[in-house]
Amino acid sequence: MAIWAQIALLLVSIMTSEVWGRVEKELSPECREFLYMATPPKGLEHHSLQFICQRYNKKPRYVTLYNTVDHIPVYSAYTFKRSDGEKCVDVPWMYEPQLSTTSDTDEMQPFPRGYMHMNFEDAQAVLDDYTNAILYERGTLNPDEHQDEPDDKAATYTLTNVVPVVPDFNNRVWDKQEHVVRKRLNNYCRGTAYIVTGITTSGHMIRRQNINRIAVPTYLWSAYCCVDYDHNAPYNERYKFPSFAYYGLNEEENNEVVEISVQKLKEFLKKTTFVDQNFQIFVDDCVPASSNA
Repeated sequence: MAIWAQIALLLVSIMTSEVWGRVEKELSPECREFLYMATPPKGLEHHSLQFICQRYNKKPRYVTLYNTVDHIPVYSAYTFKRSDGEKCVDVPWMYEPQLSTTSDTDEMQPFPRGYMHMNFEDAQAVLDDYTNAILYERGTLNPDEHQDEPDDKAATYTLTNVVPVVPDFNNRVWDKQEHVVRKRLNNYCRGTAYIVTGITTSGHMIRRQNINRIAVPTYLWSAYCCVDYDHNAPYNERYKFPSFAYYGLNEEENNEVVEISVQKLKEFLKKTTFVDQNFQIFVDDCVPASSNA
């Protein structure tokens, strides 16, 4: 009986590791395909941050670094897919079972009906957190218009890819810039474009039932890297390759997008958020080795 008990304990351990295998400190090779040179941004380490390999319909779709205390993503990293910019319709908002100790799946799932138990809410945002937050709406870091296949688009509709944004900033400023980048990469990026979109915070929280629930971003920022691009593109577009970046203030005023180099964004973030001095978005700032020769 002791032997069988040991076998049973081993099986439970294996099953548990499979359930939790997609939320971990180190990313698996299949998730690293969404990262330039298979390397996530460095200089962002904290016990409350967890990688999520965002899986939908049996495939990994992108990577998110998620803050389980602030209940928002720090960034989402994805590969851009050429698209016509159409938005997905009739996709339910989803949650991440990997952040729940009772999970039996490693894929995002639609929110079930009824009240979620506290264990679920401890580690991530839920729909109720946004219900009465009338000053904000849900903004996706990996936007569906930067994806093409229906499943890739649908996978962006998880609250682990969402931050609270001011409606005017989201609809008038940020969405417009996402559209500009989509057209630029559609037209002039010949290879794979890697994008990392993230946030900074300064302590402001959305509360529910007198409890801090979701951190509100101060700035949203984004950077792309495409080393295989059209060298005959017009200069006003060509100088924005192989990489470029932008950021915007998540407020109703003074919220216009600022376009800058990846290097300047890196320095800006070092001054405005909690990152290490070795902070890096892309390996060597997305400057190919041949360019340094």
